[in-house]
Amino acid sequence: MEKSELLARMADGRLYDSSDPRLQGDQAERLDRVFRYNQLPPSCQAEKAALLRELFAEIGDGCYIETPFHANWGGKNVHFGSGVYANFNLTLVDDGEIRVGSHVMIGPNVVLTTAGHPVEPSLRRRAVQYNLPISIGDNVWLGAGCLVMPGVTIGENSVIGAGSVVTRDIPANVVAVGVPCRVLRPIGPRDRQFYHRDLPVDFE
Repeated sequence: MEKSELLARMADGRLYDSSDPRLQGDQAERLDRVFRYNQLPPSCQAEKAALLRELFAEIGDGCYIETPFHANWGGKNVHFGSGVYANFNLTLVDDGEIRVGSHVMIGPNVVLTTAGHPVEPSLRRRAVQYNLPISIGDNVWLGAGCLVMPGVTIGENSVIGAGSVVTRDIPANVVAVGVPCRVLRPIGPRDRQFYHRDLPVDFE
């Protein structure tokens, strides 16, 4: 198989050999850059922002990722809008494409994984893998410890509760929680009056 076909299979959801040595050199070089990012002190804001622009396929202004941060391909297949904040221990399994909109908040210990493996054990023994894209809309909040699985889309403005495992698409403008994650309720007028239970919004 030509390398171009291998890369095409990675990108379009078909099965491929994830241990192919032609992939490993590029991946190792990108992982070295993630390592460098994680070694930079928090005060080195300009250097961290420049390295993120080098790492990611696309990243807007005002994005910040706390360290440590992990990415299988160092952000090669990751597209961030502007104003994205990710708390500690973000893991991006970015063998496939991950698209995150603007002003998204990502809690600590969140995992976005595009990679899957066949259930059939003989295929897994051969390191066979497939990748399905993840898409997250503008203004989404992913609570601490969320897992977003391959092929999932989350609509704009939605909130995913802490510890949720998102296995299917979530529509826009809802609160969704659980394992597996399900819609709990729409975001509505009460959310403009109260920010937590019965605590009133008093912030202009």
